Amino acid sequence: MSKTFGRLIREARQGKGFSQRDLAKLVDVSYTYLSKLENSRADYPPKEEIIQLLAHHLGLDVEELRDLAGRITPEDTQVVKELYQKYPTQMPVFFRQMRDNPELAQKFIQEANQTEIEES
Repeated sequence: MSKTFGRLIREARQGKGFSQRDLAKLVDVSYTYLSKLENSRADYPPKEEIIQLLAHHLGLDVEELRDLAGRITPEDTQVVKELYQKYPTQMPVFFRQMRDNPELAQKFIQEANQTEIEES
């Protein structure tokens, strides 16, 4: 079974002995929203602050939770904003091409990973 955001927080919550209501109160969300998160039925991923609070109270890695939730780091958000400001008409085209052409996206990701490895 693959790891999902919801499955990870449910298992960690149960492991810590928290009810959904207990954990929801700690992270300042409704228990119904927490239930939706755990069951992958939320209409939107949790905000950065919620991810950080969940990680803190459950002893989980923030980066892993953020990745599983489908969020990017605040730093990466800033990079995207800067790129949009610099290339306002090209960035939407770039993102559509990445979405519509998985092979191109995979090639780009592999090249970026290789460059990162070489620089470290």
